[in-house]
Amino acid sequence: MTKSLAHQLANYACSLNFEDLSKETVHEVKRRVIDSIGCALGAWNEEPCVIARTVASEFSANNGGTIIGTNHKAPPDWAAFATGCCIRYFDYNDTYLSKEPAHPSDNIAAVLSVAESVGATGKEAIVAIALAYEVQCRLCDAASIRARGWDHPTYGAFSTALASAKLMKLDPEKTRHAVNIAGVNCAAFRQARVGELSHWKGVAFANAARHGVYAALLARAGMTGPAPIFEGQMGFEKELGVSLGNVAEVFDKKREAMAGKGAASMILKTSIKYWPAEYHSQSAIEAALFLRKEIGDVSQNQSVRSESHDA
Repeated sequence: MTKSLAHQLANYACSLNFEDLSKETVHEVKRRVIDSIGCALGAWNEEPCVIARTVASEFSANNGGTIIGTNHKAPPDWAAFATGCCIRYFDYNDTYLSKEPAHPSDNIAAVLSVAESVGATGKEAIVAIALAYEVQCRLCDAASIRARGWDHPTYGAFSTALASAKLMKLDPEKTRHAVNIAGVNCAAFRQARVGELSHWKGVAFANAARHGVYAALLARAGMTGPAPIFEGQMGFEKELGVSLGNVAEVFDKKREAMAGKGAASMILKTSIKYWPAEYHSQSAIEAALFLRKEIGDVSQNQSVRSESHDA
């Protein structure tokens, strides 16, 4: 197969250039980096973030990535995990609402770690972030996987593998194998977000990012992965019970994500949170704060009724 989704994703990633991005996309990438750093520093002392940092700090690499808030360079996959835990843990980073909801700035930790490890430029890092957003958001548009018991970070292994491969300047064939390697072991259980909640709810994507970076590192060294990873007899679509439809067509470089917005512009459809809470609750929190001023003495309330949709 030469028209598989993995081929299309690899070709798109390798052909994407900074000049293809609109000024709006570049601006939003910068905003997301700033927002993510703020989220990460806020959660830096939280228990799972300390645990991740402690484990990652046991490993050193000359050409690694710096774990946020330290001067320690760890292998880029471990640095992506430790920094990614901080970005995500407070549930304060950005959101994309679609068939499968997501927090696309989860990809940024992988980009920062790999970019540092390979000495990438700022422009190259911006392209990699825009690419990761494009891939994850497009996959989220294609199919919901949580309804089938799988967790949204599953898509993140693909987006971070492609972003990492882009920064490593892999050719289309090695980039495709990075996708294949990332995909063969990426399925995450939705149990992370139901029942007895644990630290893992806040670090699940960080693990997917670690896996995506690891896949790209192996592909760079010449490791091959199984194909076709999406359409195969026992591939992603078959095993997860979803159809990704015509996603491949979107990644034809000649097609723009949104009219007039340039290539890799899905980041423009994502949203930054005002409050560190579930995104669907943002307007309810705003309304509650507004109503509180009108009510005055809240102890006089007999009851409050709140309605929302199933999500």
